[in-house]
Amino acid sequence: MASVDECRQALQDLAARLDHNAETVRERIDLDRTLACRVTDLGAAFHGRLADGRLLDLTDGDDPKAKIALSTSSDDLLALVRGELDVTRAVASKRVSIKANPFDLLKLRKLL
Repeated sequence: MASVDECRQALQDLAARLDHNAETVRERIDLDRTLACRVTDLGAAFHGRLADGRLLDLTDGDDPKAKIALSTSSDDLLALVRGELDVTRAVASKRVSIKANPFDLLKLRKLL
């Protein structure tokens, strides 16, 4: 089981990677939504905002009103961010749960 700090760092790494790719992604993806990431085995959560291909304002704590909510275990979160776990397969096998409207899911998939 990964720690809260490792999960926080993984999300910060993801934010940095998205920031690096934002210029090319921004033109293809119009997505401005609040995001919550719930780490089920640790009872921890993080939230931020996806805008212009970037993950912004990432902080500890849940956002129950987030437009996009991802729930997963700590190890699966790290595997997703590292690219070791395919998000489509993870959702299909119920290792990851993503609650969002269908159009946002399509845009999110392109972003990841």
